[in-house]
Amino acid sequence: MIYLLAGFLLFVGVLLIVRWAAYAPPGDVVSLLYKLGGVACLMLAGFFLIRRQWVVAMPLAVFAWSLLRKKSYLAGADQESGRGSTVRTAALEMTLDHDTGIIIGQVLAGSFEGRELDSLAEAELGSLWHEVGGDKESRDLLEAYLDGRYPDWRESFNIDPAAREGRTSDSGPMTQEEAYQVLGLAAGASEAEIVDAHRRLMKRLHPDHGGSTFLASKINAAKSVLLGKHD
Repeated sequence: MIYLLAGFLLFVGVLLIVRWAAYAPPGDVVSLLYKLGGVACLMLAGFFLIRRQWVVAMPLAVFAWSLLRKKSYLAGADQESGRGSTVRTAALEMTLDHDTGIIIGQVLAGSFEGRELDSLAEAELGSLWHEVGGDKESRDLLEAYLDGRYPDWRESFNIDPAAREGRTSDSGPMTQEEAYQVLGLAAGASEAEIVDAHRRLMKRLHPDHGGSTFLASKINAAKSVLLGKHD
């Protein structure tokens, strides 16, 4: 019974780690792997130490210590380099992780207010798509998310081409604050940082490379807004 319970807890733990790793920054995932590897090596070293097999135990302990130390260096590097781009509309807010390319989003208004997009089933996303139909930017942003999660969503939702017409226009000119968020930069970033961020994001999101036309247009607009203040 004890072994059965231990096996069940181990299985649940592995599932939780896999789910977390699917959305965590790469640096955090690598850091966790180093930590788990270090702990496992320490336990194995302890086992050989109890059996007085010093020749095996000591190298394992040293190796385990090196793995545990690597964790802090990787975590620090990830905190320095990890950035994200945030795009916000009347109904949605989405963030693109620069390192992983993963897009996460939250519903800001409507029937699904407060829900994470990842928590919505396909049918619920279809309802949300129709619900934000009057807001062009919100629907375009949602479609960028759907393209990544359900590539064939247009067929699944049975979209009537007429439903895509008559949407409201864009919300207005992008502000500098929004532009910094879109490029994932801190306010006051230099021109070189703006150009570099734009270049890196366009490589990932350019429509010619299977990216999002809407997000690419936002990135271009952000660059124009921020470089305009340098003229």
